[in-house]
Amino acid sequence: MKLCRECGRSPWPFLMAFFVAGLCTFITWLTLTYSQFDTIERMAGSLLVFVLVGGTLVHYVLSCIRRHCRHEKPGGHPHR
Repeated sequence: MKLCRECGRSPWPFLMAFFVAGLCTFITWLTLTYSQFDTIERMAGSLLVFVLVGGTLVHYVLSCIRRHCRHEKPGGHPHR
């Protein structure tokens, strides 16, 4: 997914996605700690949650940035 230079500069949406994924991972780790799982299983479950939540949020951020981009290409048409 290509972004224009103006829209791709801000790191804040991606940092927010990273923060939310980290928070979900921490809550998952705490939940699995109270269950009777081994450390490896807790790490694997938490890593899976981080990848799934982080990937979903980054995909959402990219699609929203692309959809709401108001910068025009030199031809006068918004990029597609």
